[in-house]
Amino acid sequence: PQIDWSQIDAVLLDMDGTLIDLHFDNILWNSHLPEVYAQANQMSVEDARTLLFAHMRDNARTIEFYCLDYWAKFTDLNIMQLHQNLAGLLRYRDGTENFLRWLQSHPSRTLMATNAHRDSLNFKASHLDLLDYFDGVISSHDYQQVKESQDFWHTLMAQQNIDPARALFIDDNESVLDAAAQFGIAHVLCVASPDSNREPRTDSAHPMLNALDELIEPSRTASNP
Repeated sequence: PQIDWSQIDAVLLDMDGTLIDLHFDNILWNSHLPEVYAQANQMSVEDARTLLFAHMRDNARTIEFYCLDYWAKFTDLNIMQLHQNLAGLLRYRDGTENFLRWLQSHPSRTLMATNAHRDSLNFKASHLDLLDYFDGVISSHDYQQVKESQDFWHTLMAQQNIDPARALFIDDNESVLDAAAQFGIAHVLCVASPDSNREPRTDSAHPMLNALDELIEPSRTASNP
C-alpha cells in the first residue's frame, strides 16, 4: 500500500498481530490454556479444548471474549500466570520497531487501539517497552465496547478529536477492519502475517502488508538537474 503521509494526522495501531507477533497469543489460548485447564480439571486436553473453544465462539465479538477477568473466573485459573509462563515467546513482528521509530519523527499522532485487556497490555508493554512509542493507548475495555462495534469508533474519534478522513488504521482482524472502514476511516490496512509461525493470509477486503516498515516514506533528497 502507498500512503500519502501529508494526508495523515493520526496513526492507529492494533497490538496483537500488528505490533506483536500473534504466535504468543495463539500458543497461550489455543494450546497452553487447554493443557493447564485439562490438568486442573482431570480431563483430556481434547475435551478441554472442545469446551473452551465452544465458549470462545459463543462470546466472540463481545467484551467478555477479550476480558482476562472473565476468563479467570470461567476457568478458575490464574490467567496472568499463564502469560508469564510464555513470556519468552513475546516479540515484535518484523519491521515494527523500525516503523515505530520512524513515526516518532513524523508529525502525526501515534495511538494504540486494541481489544486487549489492560492487564495483558501492560504485561506485554513491560517486556517490550512498547508504550514509549505512543502518544496514547486506548483499550476497548476503557469504553466497554469492542473494536468490532461502531460505538467504539464513535467514542474514540470524539474523545481523541480525530478526523477519520485523515487517519490510518492497521489491524489483523478482518471484522475490526470492516468496522473501521464502515465508520469512515480513510486508510485501513490489513496485516497479512500476524503470526510468524503460520502462512500469511492471501486475501482481504482491505489492502494488505506484511512488515509495517514497508510504509516508511523514502527520504527525499533534493537533486540538481
